[in-house]
Order: sequence, then C-alpha cells, then structure tokens
Amino acid sequence: MKKTLLCSLLLLIFACTVEDEQKPLPPEAAAESSPDTSMQTKADSTSATDDYQYQVAQMTIETEYGHGVWSKEKEDYQNCTVSLTSNNPDWCYEGTGRIRGRGNSTWYWYEKKPYRLKLDKKHEMLGLAANKDWVLLANYRDPTDMMNTLVFIMGQGQELPYTNHTRYVEVTLDGDYVGLYQLTEQIETGKSRVDIDENEGCLIALDKDDGPELSPGAGDNFWSTVYRLPICVKSPDDVTTERKNAIRADLAKLERAIQTADLTAVEELMDVDVFIEYMLIQELVYNVEVDAPRSVYMHKDVGGRWVMGPLWDFDAGYDFDWSTMYTGHNFFSSYRELVLGTDPARHIGGYYVNSFFTDLWHSPQFVARLVGHWRVLRERVMADYWPETLRYYNGAFDALKRDYERWPIDKRYALEISRMERWLRHRVDYFDQVINAYPGAATGIKGVKM
Repeated sequence: MKKTLLCSLLLLIFACTVEDEQKPLPPEAAAESSPDTSMQTKADSTSATDDYQYQVAQMTIETEYGHGVWSKEKEDYQNCTVSLTSNNPDWCYEGTGRIRGRGNSTWYWYEKKPYRLKLDKKHEMLGLAANKDWVLLANYRDPTDMMNTLVFIMGQGQELPYTNHTRYVEVTLDGDYVGLYQLTEQIETGKSRVDIDENEGCLIALDKDDGPELSPGAGDNFWSTVYRLPICVKSPDDVTTERKNAIRADLAKLERAIQTADLTAVEELMDVDVFIEYMLIQELVYNVEVDAPRSVYMHKDVGGRWVMGPLWDFDAGYDFDWSTMYTGHNFFSSYRELVLGTDPARHIGGYYVNSFFTDLWHSPQFVARLVGHWRVLRERVMADYWPETLRYYNGAFDALKRDYERWPIDKRYALEISRMERWLRHRVDYFDQVINAYPGAATGIKGVKM
C-alpha cells in the first residue's frame, strides 16, 4: 500500500513538473535554469510596465464573411474591421481596412499564419507613424519571439536608415484567438517608411523568391548585370521596362566598382558605412538568408547613393537547424558558424555567398574601416541592445504563455531566451576574434569614417 501511494505521489510530482516545464518561466528562473550561471537574463524590475511600447496591446479583427484569412494573394484581400486596445488610451483605435496573408515559407509551412493589414485611412498604430500598411509577423518558428526585435533594435541603435520598429499585439481573428504577433511597418516607400521619391527613387529586394528564376512571370524583376543577383523592384509600383532597365544599369555601375574593390569608387555610388553596419549585423546573428539571397533590401533616392536596408527577416538566423525547418524550433547550437566566413574575400570558412557581398574585403582600407565599426557595435550589443530586447520580452511574458497554449511547440520560451542570451554573448566574443584576424584588420581604426 505504501509503495502504491509513493508511486502515485511520484507520478503526480512528475506530471506537475512536466506541465510546468512546458510553460515559460520568468526571466529570473530562466537565468537560474541556464548552465551559464554568470548570465543575467532579467531586465530592470521596472521595465515590464513603465513604458507602453513594451506592453502587449489587444487587436481584434473581424473579416467581412467571418471565415478567417485563407490566401496571401493580392486579389484575395478581405474587407475587415480592426480595433486596438492599449493601456495607453491615446493608442486605442477602431477602423476599417483589408487583410490577407503574407510571407512565403511562413505562410505555407506553419499553422500560425502571418498577415498583411491595409487600413482604409492612414493612422498611427501604437505610437508608430501614421500609414495604411502594416504587417503582423507570426514568429512561429522563433521560440523566443525576439529574433527580429533584437535586430531592429540594433539597426535603430546603429542608425541604419528606415529600420523597422516593434510592437506586440495579441490578435483575435473572427472570434478565434490566434496568439501573439509582432506588429511592424510594411517595407515600402513613403514618408513614414523608406522616405525616397516614389517615382524617381527606387527600392529593390535582392530575393530569390521574388526574382526571375522563381517568379519568372512577375514582370518587375531581373538578373543583375555583373553578379547575377535576383532583383525585384518594389518601388516604383508597376515599373515599366524602361525604368527597370535604368535601375539595372545604375546598379551595374555599383557592381563594377565593388568587383574592383576600389573603395573610393564604391564610396561615390554607395553608402559604405551603412553597408558595413548592415553586413556586420547579418553576420553577427548568422543570417544565412544572405546566401540565397532573400529579404535583402536596397534603396536609392534621386541624385543619391545606393543604401543597404531596411533590415528584414531574421528567424532563419541564430544557428537555425534547417533539417527541422518544417516542424522544428531548434536554434543556438553553435556560435562558431559563419555566413561570410573567416576570409570573406576568398570565400573561406563560411557559405559561398554572392561576391557582391564579399569583394570589398579585398580592400585593406575597407577591412580597417569595418574593424572600427565593429569595435563600436561590439560594446553595445550586450550593454544596450540586449537589455532593450529583454524589456519587450518581460512586457510580453504573460502573452507568451497564452500564445504557447494556442500554438504549443517543443520549447520553453524562458529557457530559449536564456539560450539566446548565452549564444549571443559567445557569438560576440567569437566574432571579435574572427574580425581581428581578417587580413588587413591589424591596421586598426585609424582614419575610419564613422
């Protein structure tokens, strides 16, 4: 009898433990659960409630026919009503618009769907500048929900132009609670977006999915002249063949300058400092999408230079295990993997990415300049950008638990955010060694233009 009671008690304790392990832990517990006891996962104790931008708002969307969203095609936009409830009464909103799905792999592979929202009238959303077009990122593959957020924070801190912002909302769609979403700006031209001339400027995506190989009938794409990059023209809309050829010819001038690694010539055609910051962030978070490439944006205003960005789409970084891409949420295994490699100019030690991204490493002056930029970024990653990310995590903690109940995955948020921090700390140290070992890096930061 005693043995039976003991076994029952042990089973009860085990069941409770298993159930508890499936739920996110507070940041304090996440830090304690980590093998690295030196880690400090908890943000400031006041950070979760002091500022509205870190708090999760409630969004309710009702479609015209009440049957959810079934397509991501432009012709399948559905009329809808949208309401937002925030702890900041000035951020509450009610209006009408249209909704459809969005994304490629994220739409087709995963149950939790991302959405594109187009309001009928421009309006601010949770303190972000007024616009009609908004994106709801599902972040289903991301077991922390913070991968894009960290990169956006770094981009803003490093002053990369037109970097997106993060707000978190819990979405109820046609009466169905569909979980926690990241609300952010649609990448497009406009006063509160990529602020360039919408007709004479251009916004392009270097993207395999939207390029001529995988979207041959799109009419807005082409192969670049020198490096044969898959280019899709995002702006101007309805681009003519003449305009598309002009963009291609203009981009070819930059490609030829990069191919010769003539830094002075490149500087006349592209903002080199932004290029450096952009590529440092891509490599720091091990974003292998650069290899395809996918989700790489560039823009150019009238009479201006080419500029990298905005930054976009980072849930395939952080050492994502692609062998489990359909069902897995496996990240953070190794901090020693590289996209560009230990010697990018010679394609050694990483992916064989398109040489458009690596030929400038043939220039010692470029490498010296990159080292200078890295030394500034290195000091801010864990001191500034990670604590800011934790403020969003702490603010979303209860919503993360509800999202888990709606979309149970094989990971615990609190443990994964702890693993993300540990990976990032090791990554910064390792990447520092790699950069300092680049051929030409020893020339230091003398004369670096910041």
